Amino acid sequence: MLKISLAQINPTVGDLAGNTRKILEYTALAQKTGAQLVVFPELAVCGYPPEDLLLKKHFVADNIKALDALAKKVRGISVITGFVDSDAGGKIYNAAAIISDGKLQGVYYKQELPNYGVFDEKRYFSLGKNPGIWTVNGVKIGINICEDIWVDGAVYQAQAKAGAKILVNISSSPYQAGKLKERQELLARRARETKKHLVYVNTVGGQDELVFDGGSMVISPDGAVLARAVQFEETLLNVDLSSKNNQVAPALESSEDIYKALVLGTRDYAAKNGFKKAALGLSGGVDSALVACIACDAFGPDNVTAISMPSPFNSKATRQDARALAKNLKIELKEIPIKKIFASYLKTMVPYFAGLAADTAEENIQARIRGNILMAMANKFGGLILTTGNKSEMAVGYCTLYGDMSGGYAVIKDVFKTKVYELARFRNSMSRTPLIPKSVLLRAPSAELRSNQTDEETLGPYEELDKVLTAYIEDRCSPQDMVASGMDAKLVARTIRLVDMNEYKRRQAPPGVKITSRAFGKDWRLPITNKYKE
Repeated sequence: MLKISLAQINPTVGDLAGNTRKILEYTALAQKTGAQLVVFPELAVCGYPPEDLLLKKHFVADNIKALDALAKKVRGISVITGFVDSDAGGKIYNAAAIISDGKLQGVYYKQELPNYGVFDEKRYFSLGKNPGIWTVNGVKIGINICEDIWVDGAVYQAQAKAGAKILVNISSSPYQAGKLKERQELLARRARETKKHLVYVNTVGGQDELVFDGGSMVISPDGAVLARAVQFEETLLNVDLSSKNNQVAPALESSEDIYKALVLGTRDYAAKNGFKKAALGLSGGVDSALVACIACDAFGPDNVTAISMPSPFNSKATRQDARALAKNLKIELKEIPIKKIFASYLKTMVPYFAGLAADTAEENIQARIRGNILMAMANKFGGLILTTGNKSEMAVGYCTLYGDMSGGYAVIKDVFKTKVYELARFRNSMSRTPLIPKSVLLRAPSAELRSNQTDEETLGPYEELDKVLTAYIEDRCSPQDMVASGMDAKLVARTIRLVDMNEYKRRQAPPGVKITSRAFGKDWRLPITNKYKE
């Protein structure tokens, strides 16, 4: 039986030279282990997803040239890798190349093109029809691509019936919480259906809002996990299909899983876009505390600057907690009070606000002052500004345009508030002594934009709010279904109204890590102008 290496690599979209160099490096490593076949992820040559780069004919042509140059350097081992191919008529295909002896031996075109959630493959690619069967070292293998294994029937079944002894699926399957288990259960089912070994290679790394977690694996014909790679890391997993002593990395617990996704997504967004340093506003609250921890793990403490910007409404306790956290994390903390700036704004607006009670206009001025300070620091000193708003706030518009939404990357924009607390406690559990002060986790959350303000007096308890938001956003439930399940009718109606009316804010938010089945961004495409009321 074949000795196979699963090359779980982290490509960068558009970096044709860098990606092919990485493919060759991992091919050489696989050869040193005695592997006869090394398998790389879907679209590894150009990176996934290339989106509208695929509409540039010269991009597609350059990616084919890169593959051809790569093929000439492959000797003594067979390579399967993803790339974009085109035909004489100008159609393009999501393709898998099989390479050996210094040349391209064959190409398979993906037959099932996903067009849901974050996927837009029908926008770009044409459907393939070729069977995808090749022989490597005397063993017949069937090659298919990502969605080909998810859709019941035709592709993998036809390959098995055509005599393939091993089914190889190359993939770029984005992370979401619980996805590894879902993939593994599907792959085990396919292996049992076909009674074949199933080799699954997934990409790893961050690409804009997406994180790819890897978790490449080999499933035996009885559905057992024969080998599994670690998640969230580049690795070469070497597998002997005839052995029961292959590496099986443990599956991560939920909080560790999500936390690692947030770190990797943030690290790769920064690194792949040329940022070596990060800064964030540190309020003394749990959201900014969690983002500060993620930033330290992604950039290293020496490359993170926290900026505390107290106003007249910030308590002594939150200021002390911000200092304590910065000290625990060993990051630089700059304190820039905004009291005088805020007073100047208010004085300027006196003739225009005369006779009107203070309201959110004055509250939001403070947030926008802070946003201006953060962006000024970024302009002067460089670095990526990380915003600290969570999904609960983004959903109902409890955030300020050009204020706390100002920045380059929204680390926890897909993390509900209740999950923020879970992740903060998890991060504390990773250290000998807690990094986030206990008082941060116990204090009632507050924007501190007016006296004695708490989030829950405006939004209700986060535990109840997040249940409604999960049902409405991720489960697509109707208000009637939510009320029938026991949710408070008034809370449901008010929450849905807030979600619907704040789409315009979310459209202007920075990108951030996707960890759920329906993140704001590509997953969520509601019209801003929308008169449909539920």
